[in-house]
Amino acid sequence: MEFIDPAIDAYSRAFSEPESDLLKRLDRETHAQILQPRMLSGHLQGRFLALISSLVQPKLILEIGTYTGYSALCLAEGLVSTGKLITLDVNEELERFTRSFFDQSPLGSQIDYRIVDAKDEIPNIQEEIDLVFIDADKRNYALYFDLVVDKVRKGGLIIVDNVLWSGKVVDESAKDKSTQALRDFNQKCLQDQRVENLLLPLRDGLLILKKKA
Repeated sequence: MEFIDPAIDAYSRAFSEPESDLLKRLDRETHAQILQPRMLSGHLQGRFLALISSLVQPKLILEIGTYTGYSALCLAEGLVSTGKLITLDVNEELERFTRSFFDQSPLGSQIDYRIVDAKDEIPNIQEEIDLVFIDADKRNYALYFDLVVDKVRKGGLIIVDNVLWSGKVVDESAKDKSTQALRDFNQKCLQDQRVENLLLPLRDGLLILKKKA
């Protein structure tokens, strides 16, 4: 994931809106206590997600892949006062840690945190979705897209993380299954006539898909 110049990254963060104290603590405690802290969205991506959410003003956000809750807290900033964010994760071991930070947030009551398999839970969501954030097991990205795209309102957004996969998607020598799955997923979305596409080289790559009217 460290393929963007660290000086450019630091400069970008310095000239972006700062994190809240709660997000700073969550970042610090994740790095101190939790395995694979690089999975955390972090300051720059978090502010981007919060900005997009505030522009969309969603009534319902679906997040697939919670980890320790940083991205969920950022996305929740844009919810309307009666809005809800549903975040799905299978990792029971992180539930207590993650829920403790949701409980400290003034937005915690709007976050519906479910320890479930997303493949089984998404079909149960009947409401129209305004914004989806996918950041889970890469080999199932195509399945998650297929499960959510018809549930997203026209003009709504699907944002998908890690689509550059530390730059491996353009490395012809990278033959592992996750890399190939991401290449296939990016191509699939490009060819899908239901969405407009923008792939941003922000952090590890964000694919932004807008549902066509």
